[in-house]
Amino acid sequence: MLKGGGPAKTVMITGASRGLGRALAVELATRGHTVIGCARVQENLLSLQTHISSSSSSSPSPSNHIFTPLDVRSDSSVQELAKLLLQKKQVPDIIVNNAGTINKNNKLWEVPAEEFDMVIDINIKGVANVIRHFLPLMIEKKQGIMVNMSSGWGRSAAAEVAPYCASKWAIEGLSRSVAKEVPPGLAIVALSPGVVNTDMLASCFGSSASLYETPEAWAPRAADMILNLTIADNGASLTV
Repeated sequence: MLKGGGPAKTVMITGASRGLGRALAVELATRGHTVIGCARVQENLLSLQTHISSSSSSSPSPSNHIFTPLDVRSDSSVQELAKLLLQKKQVPDIIVNNAGTINKNNKLWEVPAEEFDMVIDINIKGVANVIRHFLPLMIEKKQGIMVNMSSGWGRSAAAEVAPYCASKWAIEGLSRSVAKEVPPGLAIVALSPGVVNTDMLASCFGSSASLYETPEAWAPRAADMILNLTIADNGASLTV
């Protein structure tokens, strides 16, 4: 039991090495929850691990946290992680499908095919891979919350970011559909973080991205919302 009164939870975060994912991982670890942080860049993960180990005296022992390289585009890699966590008896209570990317501002017909594929492969297929291999583990436990990070642009549209908009609209539909498939005890939620000053926002907004709050300022509110999600939120589209 944590100081706030709630039970400690195991939270898996993809794309945990920078931006919103990193800030959320630090916030949750500081509150005493166990973090499973996943990202493509090992160096960034080591930086996150060092930061959490040195700054969170109230968090679990660093050995309880897991920081592991993961490219969500690789179905086999996601499968291996699911097997590992099952063996370690660390099936997450909450999964935050946060890993994402955005195209460079451009009209759709001028976006290179490889760039379009990258957005779709990470933002949609990556989430589907995690669902494919982790949702059965949650079903076996008869409990679990899966948070699929969406966007305001998953509910509206903007010029020059059509691939990103398409991917986040897909996440909204995917989340609502899967929510109708899960048994009692589980919840699937699409969560828009709001507008936060991340590298992705800077790629769209340029210098005006600095007018918005930092991930570190955002993380406490996001953590409160995510930790307090219940099965009653299944199928919801929420905003931090």
